[in-house]
Amino acid sequence: MTNFVLVHGTAHGGWCSRSLSPLLRAAGHEVYTPTLTGLGASSHLAGKIPITLATHIEDVTNTLFYEDLSEVVLVGHSYAGMVITGVAAKQPERLAHLVYLDAYLPNKGEREIDLWPQNEAYQSAREEIERGETLHPVPSNFAAIMGITDPELVEWAKARFTPQPLSTYKDAPPAGSAESSSISRTYIHCTVGSYASIMQVFASRAQGFGWKVYNLSAGHDAMLTHPKELAYILLEVANSLSGQTAGTDPHHL
Repeated sequence: MTNFVLVHGTAHGGWCSRSLSPLLRAAGHEVYTPTLTGLGASSHLAGKIPITLATHIEDVTNTLFYEDLSEVVLVGHSYAGMVITGVAAKQPERLAHLVYLDAYLPNKGEREIDLWPQNEAYQSAREEIERGETLHPVPSNFAAIMGITDPELVEWAKARFTPQPLSTYKDAPPAGSAESSSISRTYIHCTVGSYASIMQVFASRAQGFGWKVYNLSAGHDAMLTHPKELAYILLEVANSLSGQTAGTDPHHL
């Protein structure tokens, strides 16, 4: 049995793993889906308390501690690549493996704003931060940007997306130790849609580090649109950690 902890990205919440989690549990694993402070179920706190990257790192390290988890496969989607990098620095002893799911992959000292492309959309967010604004509004076409096309799923997700505290983008994760650096890691690159070229940079970085890199033919929100295919990869990761080689056909999940 593997303890999976799935950490969501910008504007999401633990809700985004609702289709993925049952597949991992059905294969005999435990799954935890914390919601980061100021987002999803705790979005009522956004703008009312200070929320930084350190807050979100603590959300996850607290989950690991209070649930008494060890040998964890920690999965971070998109922005949460910054979060899981910080968790590895803080609590490496509880982690077996890190999975960067189409996620930002920082080098030492890099903030997410340092990793953004130089285009108009991201420049607008940078200017919001410079003006001291606290929340990044969710674009009306956010579901499409995330690669969600099914009309029912679009409406369901749109009702749950929440503004992201901009302060979470302004800090780098804490520096890791030799212990945290020794944790094995995997990158999953979603190859469809507008995010594909942005995240290719980090998939290539991971490949340069010698990590296993999977290419998944899906948009950025693969946990919502392609849960079976994503579960197949995560189960393969879990099997490799336990010394097993047999995977599960995603069509049978």
